[in-house]
Amino acid sequence: MKHLKKIDPQIYNVIHNEAKRQEENLELIASENFTSPAVLEAMGSILTNKYAEGYPHHRWYGGCENVDVAESLAIERATELFKAEHVNVQAHSGSQANMAVYFSCLNVGDTIMALDLACGGHLTHGHPHNFSGKFFKVVSYGVHRETEKLDYDQILTLAKEYRPRLILAGASAYPRIIDFKKFRGICDSVGAYLFVDMAHIAGLVAAGAHPSPVPYAEFVSSTTHKTLRGPRGGFVICKKEFSRKLDLEIFPGIQGGPLMHVVAAKAVAFKEAMSAKFKKDQRQTIQNARVLCEALKEKGYRVISGGTDNHLFLLDVSEKGLTGKEAQEKLDKAGITVNKNLIPFDDKSPVLTSGIRIGTPAVTTRGMKEKQMKLIAEYIDTVLKAAEEKAFLETKKKVRALTKEFPLYAQLKK
Repeated sequence: MKHLKKIDPQIYNVIHNEAKRQEENLELIASENFTSPAVLEAMGSILTNKYAEGYPHHRWYGGCENVDVAESLAIERATELFKAEHVNVQAHSGSQANMAVYFSCLNVGDTIMALDLACGGHLTHGHPHNFSGKFFKVVSYGVHRETEKLDYDQILTLAKEYRPRLILAGASAYPRIIDFKKFRGICDSVGAYLFVDMAHIAGLVAAGAHPSPVPYAEFVSSTTHKTLRGPRGGFVICKKEFSRKLDLEIFPGIQGGPLMHVVAAKAVAFKEAMSAKFKKDQRQTIQNARVLCEALKEKGYRVISGGTDNHLFLLDVSEKGLTGKEAQEKLDKAGITVNKNLIPFDDKSPVLTSGIRIGTPAVTTRGMKEKQMKLIAEYIDTVLKAAEEKAFLETKKKVRALTKEFPLYAQLKK
């Protein structure tokens, strides 16, 4: 980055320091991952210079013959990867992908059903301060109080009572397999569309490590980062009958020109997701989550729903006399990055929370396996029990020794 270093040393230092943080810390935020160098190269390419409003071979600008190829490849690869009828790869983010779906099949004021935020839902699933909660009437469903798993009986009862136009399945903090076939049946019983937000599990779905929602849902949205390990961005899958409407809602409905450097990077990520190594890594991600989860349970921590079927789990830290915010801050001091998170039926505010969310995509991408998960459980336990700065610093040394064994982006240091 010699040009950046010369022109803007302050931003150069920001990037340098962030690279150091990512290299030295244990990244356990469930929604974060590390892209490949190939994805980074596509993201940082001169494709960022090109405007390309419209779609391949139907643009409002000239000179799009090369970016048309990039977008067409991204579409073809995603279609093959997820066995989809139609894919749009232009959404700038998962939130905009969700907005496009809503606008494709709903009118303002329509009723939707989605998972409550405290039970693992996302802001775009109807939070009152989000566009989804402002534009639509939202009925939230939750999890069973005892099992902390999705309560399909409650979902069916609510669906019959409120007759929503659309039911959203998917979550940002739900550790169990979602039964999309059951959701399809519930939707059919009330004449609702099924929309699945698979942002968190897209990589697992691509690898066949989690059931796919695509055969069951009219619409499926996702991000391209998280388990899919691509650039930050979104995409949408839909049944063919909605393809024209969806494309029009993304452009010119809610976006202008697509970010062609990001679209190209998405194409790279989709190609990588077809590899045997990617599939193996996704299975390892789940295994790592299970091992880390069980190791913490053995140390006396309460895990929401009792375990995990995917890449993440939630710890209730309130029984340890901590808020989620306090636990996050303590772990940060030791170079372990997690996020505070509401847990089902939480009696604390979203600012404090009673839990933390832990995910294994990023540490798995680095090559860590079961042995390292048990070490990480020890580090987490030590830090959460500690009251003195010395314990944080000692654990931080162990964390740095571990991350040094599994180097990240070593070629970027040169």
